[in-house]
Amino acid sequence: MSLKAIASVLGLSVTTVSRALNGYDDVAEVTRKRIEEEASRRGYLPNAAARRLKTGRANTVGLVFPDSSLPLSDSHFIELLQTLDQRLARDEIDLLMLADKPQDQQRTLRMLRSGAIDALIVTHAMPQDIRLQRLQQKGFRFLSLGRSQLAQPYAWFDYDNYAGVKLATDHCLAAGLTRLAWLGGNEPSSFVRDRRRGFLDTVTQHQPLPVPLMATVPPSRRAGYQQTATWLAEGQQPQAIITDCSPLGEGAAIALQQAGRLSGPQAIRLFVYDGLPHDSIIDHPVNAILQCSQQHVGEKLAEMVLQLLEGTPVNQLQTLWQPRLHLTSD
Repeated sequence: MSLKAIASVLGLSVTTVSRALNGYDDVAEVTRKRIEEEASRRGYLPNAAARRLKTGRANTVGLVFPDSSLPLSDSHFIELLQTLDQRLARDEIDLLMLADKPQDQQRTLRMLRSGAIDALIVTHAMPQDIRLQRLQQKGFRFLSLGRSQLAQPYAWFDYDNYAGVKLATDHCLAAGLTRLAWLGGNEPSSFVRDRRRGFLDTVTQHQPLPVPLMATVPPSRRAGYQQTATWLAEGQQPQAIITDCSPLGEGAAIALQQAGRLSGPQAIRLFVYDGLPHDSIIDHPVNAILQCSQQHVGEKLAEMVLQLLEGTPVNQLQTLWQPRLHLTSD
């Protein structure tokens, strides 16, 4: 008994019948009950293995994220995941979250080999990323969030992180702010490296050559607060601080606010990549390096994944989005 036959008997679409029998919650409960009763009466049982044999796909995409609490505590990252999951669900594709634990990498490869997942989205790409190298060598489909150095073309989505920080640094130098401080994370991701390079390259091209303050710390609110408090306690305080992520930016903002240096005539200019978190306890606006909303990013990633599954060549699935600088009125 096929889904088409059940749909015909009940006067429903095949899509509605399929979604009801596969547990999606966008089907009305009354309709779901009718479908389940009819399927049971006719002895129909959905079979994932049979569907895979018929379509060659599991309709499941895995998403690999770092094995730490940091991504899942990042409101921007969570917003992206929610949009991505909702968009893929409209095409009846499930999103499977996979923590990037060394002991689980073989499990992920087994899932790809067995057909349990159709493709991977690998987040927080690194400059020399052994995960992506292995996937490419084995011929598995993947989309990288961030860029890496691989032997062959591959599908990727990225922001121009270098350009974003350059915008903020150029603005500071043009305004005569030469005592600059860089507050960056200590992760090995490509975006961390590119943002730091954007700052250093811009500073070293300026004449006379500024001597910036540099700090590499865990990308957390606590570390941002502690490092900023340390700079404020020193004699040569910065005129501007540029942070490479929201958590560090919020920590810096708290330290500046407590010292009376976030606003007013004695303010130290603060530039935060991605802006402050949505749930920030700081209600004073700060300068921000902004990209498209995370909803737009999630939609774009889903679109690229769907194209990847349909066989679009990977060299046509490479997207670089440009940032913009949002300045406060201070």
